[in-house]
Amino acid sequence: MWKQRQGNNCNNPTMAPYTITYFPVRGRCAAMKIMLSDLGQEWKENLVNFEEWMKGDLKGTCVFGQLPKFQDGDLVLFQSNAILRHLARKHGAYGKDDKEAALIDMMNDGVEDLRLKYARLIYQEYETGKSQYLKDLPDHLSKFEAVLAKNKSGFLVGDKISFADYSLFDVLYNHTVLCSTCLDSFPALKSFVEKMSARPKIKALLECEAYKKLPINGNGKQ
Repeated sequence: MWKQRQGNNCNNPTMAPYTITYFPVRGRCAAMKIMLSDLGQEWKENLVNFEEWMKGDLKGTCVFGQLPKFQDGDLVLFQSNAILRHLARKHGAYGKDDKEAALIDMMNDGVEDLRLKYARLIYQEYETGKSQYLKDLPDHLSKFEAVLAKNKSGFLVGDKISFADYSLFDVLYNHTVLCSTCLDSFPALKSFVEKMSARPKIKALLECEAYKKLPINGNGKQ
């Protein structure tokens, strides 16, 4: 039987409608925690260490053999982007109409492409490929810079924050840890990160000691 460890001193989970089960890292749950915090939502958290996970009991109950696991009442979801979309639909972060929703999906897919490149570096090529990755990074960032520079609202799509904005912020925040100067040539992206970081409930999460103690990635590299 796998053991649950309750965690998250950054919100008040007493009456939380949601439960997140994940490893004690930020990883794939960072964007959803940032989003939940900004939207004023509470959650309970079950932290699973590597030894517990390797026993296989919990893994066997996961549809794709992966975490995070997200529970909303009797609805159980896996796949982080599916979870973000579910929360966006419930809490008004999916655009004002179908057109905006389609554009938000497109932008989030673009963020996912960058996230996967980042993950490949962190978990497979950190020692040998970091220099080349940073050399190629401006080409990837320029796509998002162009979108944000064009949209005067400061968000990726329309005039209201969406789940794609939370996802982009998470990825960009991780990149500023990887290289503190990586956004210096991208004023729209730099402004976006600064404004997102300053949103009161996101700022509170980022400054929460329990959250800060969580490593960004599972292997300790960042």
